[in-house]
Amino acid sequence: MPGITAVLGPTNTGKTHYAIERMLAHRTGVIGLPLRLLAREVYDRIVSLRGPNVVALVTGEERIVPERAQYWVATVEAMPEGIGADFVAIDEIQLCADPERGHVFTDRLLHMRGLHETLFMGSDTMRGAIAALVPKVQFLRRERFSTLTYAGSKKISRMPGRSAIVGFSVDNLYAIAELMRRQKGGVAVVMGALSPRTRNAQVELYQNGDVDYLVATDAIGMGLNLDVTHVAFSALTKFDGRRMRRLAPNELGQIAGRAGRYMQDGSFGVTGEAQELEPEVVEAITSHSFTPLKKLNWRNSDLTFGSVDALIASLEEVISDEWLTRAREADDQLALKDLATDPVIRARASDGKSVKLLWDVCRVPDFRGISQQEHASLLSGLFTDLHEHGKVREDWFARQVKRIDRVDGDIDTLSKRLAYIRTWTYVAQRKGWLADDAHWRGETRAVEDRLSDALHAALTQRFVDRRTSVLLRRLKQKESLVAQVNEKGEVTVEDQFVGRLEGFRFKQDAASSPEEAKAMRQASVQALAPEFHLRADRFYNAPDTELDFTEQGGLMWGEHAVGKLVKGDDVLRPRVQAFVDDEAGTDVTDKVTRRLQHFIDRKVAALFEPMLAMQKDEALTGLPRGFAFRLVEALGVVPRGAVAGEVKDLDQDARGMLRKHGVRFGQFTIFLPLMLKPAPTRLRLVLWSLFNGLDEFPEAPPAGLVTIPVIEGIDDEVYTLSGYRKAGARAIRIDMLERLADQLRAKDSRAGFEANPDMLSITGMTLEQFADLMQGLGYKAERGERAKEKPVADTQVAETPVAETPETPDAETPVEGTSEVEAVPEADPEPVIEPGAEGASEVEATPEAASEPEAEVFYTFTWGGLNRGNAGRGQRQGGGPRREGGKPGHGGQNKGPRKGGPKGKGGPGGGKDQGAKTFSARPPKKEKAIDPDNPFAQALMGLRDKK
Repeated sequence: MPGITAVLGPTNTGKTHYAIERMLAHRTGVIGLPLRLLAREVYDRIVSLRGPNVVALVTGEERIVPERAQYWVATVEAMPEGIGADFVAIDEIQLCADPERGHVFTDRLLHMRGLHETLFMGSDTMRGAIAALVPKVQFLRRERFSTLTYAGSKKISRMPGRSAIVGFSVDNLYAIAELMRRQKGGVAVVMGALSPRTRNAQVELYQNGDVDYLVATDAIGMGLNLDVTHVAFSALTKFDGRRMRRLAPNELGQIAGRAGRYMQDGSFGVTGEAQELEPEVVEAITSHSFTPLKKLNWRNSDLTFGSVDALIASLEEVISDEWLTRAREADDQLALKDLATDPVIRARASDGKSVKLLWDVCRVPDFRGISQQEHASLLSGLFTDLHEHGKVREDWFARQVKRIDRVDGDIDTLSKRLAYIRTWTYVAQRKGWLADDAHWRGETRAVEDRLSDALHAALTQRFVDRRTSVLLRRLKQKESLVAQVNEKGEVTVEDQFVGRLEGFRFKQDAASSPEEAKAMRQASVQALAPEFHLRADRFYNAPDTELDFTEQGGLMWGEHAVGKLVKGDDVLRPRVQAFVDDEAGTDVTDKVTRRLQHFIDRKVAALFEPMLAMQKDEALTGLPRGFAFRLVEALGVVPRGAVAGEVKDLDQDARGMLRKHGVRFGQFTIFLPLMLKPAPTRLRLVLWSLFNGLDEFPEAPPAGLVTIPVIEGIDDEVYTLSGYRKAGARAIRIDMLERLADQLRAKDSRAGFEANPDMLSITGMTLEQFADLMQGLGYKAERGERAKEKPVADTQVAETPVAETPETPDAETPVEGTSEVEAVPEADPEPVIEPGAEGASEVEATPEAASEPEAEVFYTFTWGGLNRGNAGRGQRQGGGPRREGGKPGHGGQNKGPRKGGPKGKGGPGGGKDQGAKTFSARPPKKEKAIDPDNPFAQALMGLRDKK
């Protein structure tokens, strides 16, 4: 008498493992499992123990049967009958009460037996039913290896690691998975509709630690062995195919029992919109005490195939057993009734063989789930082919398979194709339905594998942040992380892009959640520690040519900001603040700070060398030293009007000592020409802005511009520091202004004069613009028109009487020539001005008009009597060169001041020390020049005038 044993108990009691051991103790055996996924898992385990040559796998869509098969692993519906196996086992036997599939499990419980041993594994709720329906059965109670506790409600954002969140609809499942990806870095997805290949790939993501969370349907409650420590229900109701209903406590317990494996304790709870479980439900789950099953679903398995009506009648047969109740109509029974209404189908199914064929066709599962009518139409076509030709038309079958064999599309599209191919895989597995069934079994399996891989990839791409999962796994395993930084500064950790290293600050790539950002930061900084030190060494040894400062006080290494300037105790001694991440350590920060301080100190010393040399000259004492201090304080450029008193007090020797350091005493500005170059000007503005605490630093004008527009709201001192002086609507570069002043001295400003081409050339302006400039300098400009004269060949200025100018004893007499720092070469003596253009000078060459003389505009300039020092004082100046004055009278252009001349003639006043001073435009005479700064200059010039 073969032994029958019911091994009952909660989950995590090792029942399935026990059944495998018992089966392998026999020569042959069959084990029926509730899911295709679980069947594949058990098949793989047995193959690893006994090899593939003796193990068969039979499911609705898969059939692997070696010639010498001894052990058969199958879904309960596909269990082979009549093979006379020594051992038979049915897992999850409590599914006898399932509304859809229960009748199949009940049939196996009543009729499936092994020659020597039979096992039924499942919940203890089946004890009474099994005892009543299976004579002489023995019961074996197995206790749970670990404790299961209730953890209450948890937010998804606070879900502990190694958790499974359970949902009961695809839409809900995807929504949870998307939320978990954003907040936790990624999830694996497990559904009963997945192919074994996709499911295994997803489970592997979870099992190997690539992701720490699992989102699943109640499929995980059917024996899938996963490393889960917590199960959270996102819903407590499900659609069972007919209606929405709440899950019974024993169903919740079956799923919650997946938490905790072997000796590891587990917990369960709710999340999302799911309500807290009632205390009595919690108690039932934790104590594994559920209401015993009173009724099992049953359907007659002794069918009659004489006619379609007889078959339907046998399926609808009732039973009077108190433990059994007739199951509701399943999909195959509904399909049979639909096809029976078709007169053609009914006419074809006229004998027992054809009725049996019709029933086999009706049992093709509706994997597609489109509609009952479309499924019935598919079955009608299959039955027609099989009845007429004995086979399914291969060309038609091939078209159906080819239409599905595509791996493009999103998750839903791939899932639908996978469901479709399962239908054709099932057809291919039916023996004798296709002419070359072996070929099509392989073909449909290959298509399913391709779709499975594509679906796995799509699920992973959508619900898994591979980068975060890799980093989390490495951190948990406490492995050393390998970071790499390429030439673009891109940082990868374990081949995953995590951000960019910009200088000594790590700019992390955008993260989808705070947890992800924290994991990325932790992994990246840990791996970048050695890179920070290597980069600091390279930076410390880098030449100054690789470093620079910005006009806003930033400090750059190449294209990356590595620090900024901060205010120091002295304007010429700024301090630096390095941009270094805290994680790099104090050693790196100190090294970067020292290198930046060295750079800016050397930059100040190099660009301000003339000024610093003057400051350190111990030979300068008294008034010269005081004036040098004022000039250093002004960073090398100061309006003459602001220091008129100090200039007046300087004797010739004092001025000579300052000139040795390059100081230029201009008519409008006192400056160091070398300090007007673009680089010192740029640094001067930065240091001044920094020392004065400006939030936004003014930027230096582009190099080489003679004039720039005047912008409202810009402080006059900014123009001075930039090397320009405001004059009307534009500001003129101070060195070019001094050259212009040289020419203005030769003009009679009382009687009035007109601009010559040299003046326009110096400024680069039209006549109208020049007139505005002159008014900004204190002149009056009277506009007039006249007939245009034919140009003369010789534009040499005729010898004119000595023009008198206001006395300026402190202004140096410039000489012809330019300094070595001049940035813009002088224009040609006769600049080309477009004929007829407004503002054309009186000397421009234009063709003679054919009839009436052409009118031209001219301006007559006279001194306006404004104080030179106050007109535009402190306005912006440019960094270009100016004509440097040498010894008075050099070249014979300037005769020096004339004592007693009339005031008001000549150029603008000399600020606070304004006085009468005139300059002659006569051809030079070869005689010793008189230094206007000499205290006896006035007397000497007076004596000379009497000759």
